[in-house]
Amino acid sequence: GRDLISIVIPAYNEAATIRSVITSLPASIRGYDVQPIVVSDGSEDETVQRARCDDSVVVEHPLNQGQGGALKTGFEIARQRNANVVVTMDADGQHPADKLEQLVAPVLDDEADYVMGSRYRGVDRSGNGVVRKSGIRFFTWLINRLTKASITDCTNGFRAIRGSEIGQLTLTEERFSAPELIIEARKNELRIEEIPIVIKAREAGETKKPQLGYAIGLSRTIITTWIR
Repeated sequence: GRDLISIVIPAYNEAATIRSVITSLPASIRGYDVQPIVVSDGSEDETVQRARCDDSVVVEHPLNQGQGGALKTGFEIARQRNANVVVTMDADGQHPADKLEQLVAPVLDDEADYVMGSRYRGVDRSGNGVVRKSGIRFFTWLINRLTKASITDCTNGFRAIRGSEIGQLTLTEERFSAPELIIEARKNELRIEEIPIVIKAREAGETKKPQLGYAIGLSRTIITTWIR
């Protein structure tokens, strides 16, 4: 019965960073309790043990289902808990916890239903190379063209969604979930906003994004979701 902001954090072998991500979260924002929901997606290290701290909810996939699969599990838990706002953020420390209030404010103020962080309205310190940056810009342009949106960063996983809208989104992608979420939000006429954020380099470990087939996977996701 409490006012709640659920922070869904997919994690795959992120034992080195998951606890610092959780402890960086505020206990509350504008009177709403903040509760992390960590979905360990087939991790083979101590991600689950390290995630069990503070008021966190920790669940584990026995087998790796991809970020999209982990998000769906986290969304279902948040929906069952009647979360007012559902935030997603990475487990590697790249997303700025100090921007959480700015991220959820448009939803709480009923100015937006879906708020995204954008490194291109802010600062990108993630270490992405020219090829990846160019690819992100191209796929962002493509989504804008297909859906008549005006976003600037289509692969950013730092987002806030109105909790009552989560059940309206049809999510089938296992790995390339970001474009699917945006297109589904546009299909359901959610009000989308962006805020500028700084994307930092990973605190530890290596990226889980596939090096081969990443562009193909994003293209497939965008086209099939748009057609659907």
